[in-house]
Amino acid sequence: MATKLVDLVYWRKMRKTGVVFTGLVISLASLFQLSAITVLSHICLGVMSITFILRLYYKLLELLRWNPGVHPFQSYLDHDSSLTDKETVILVEEVVLLIAFAFTEIKRLIFIESMIDSIKFVVLLYLLSYVGVLTSGLTLVITAVIIVFSLPLLYKKQQMRIRRMVRAIKAFVKRIKNMCLGLYNSMRPAPARPPAAAPTLASASAPKQKAKSK
Repeated sequence: MATKLVDLVYWRKMRKTGVVFTGLVISLASLFQLSAITVLSHICLGVMSITFILRLYYKLLELLRWNPGVHPFQSYLDHDSSLTDKETVILVEEVVLLIAFAFTEIKRLIFIESMIDSIKFVVLLYLLSYVGVLTSGLTLVITAVIIVFSLPLLYKKQQMRIRRMVRAIKAFVKRIKNMCLGLYNSMRPAPARPPAAAPTLASASAPKQKAKSK
């Protein structure tokens, strides 16, 4: 499953990826005007209008004895897409672990286990509130789909240039960081030296005893 998704995202099969990408964008854009049930129904009706016509055509050829009774979609019907017991258990375990991890993280952030992480979470929620005012969740989903299908292809075509840009940005950030550390070290006051220890009473009375003995 993961391999198929990677093949789609990296456009290794241009025709298949183009169909999936175009279908996703058109379906999501249609949700602005229609409900999800209406869009899903129209997609199924459109697909079935093509498959039904092809099935009737092959059936007509079979009646005319021009076709030996081959089903046009037999390869899709023979494809086993069911899950075995082991695969089902693994999938359910992964989903449960993901839900439990998300619940634990949200609980940790809401009840302030770490001040820094909770502050980051608050800032993120505050920014998301502004994003929610400016745009809708459906627009964000469409944007995410376009980015997922565009960035890997862009990186594949401009790999050397992007790597040079990343190295230049890292070098610039490192230079700024070193400059800030240098300014901080130069402006930081020098640590105060500890005062010299006062001579003890025994060391002070030692010369007097030597003088009396003489």
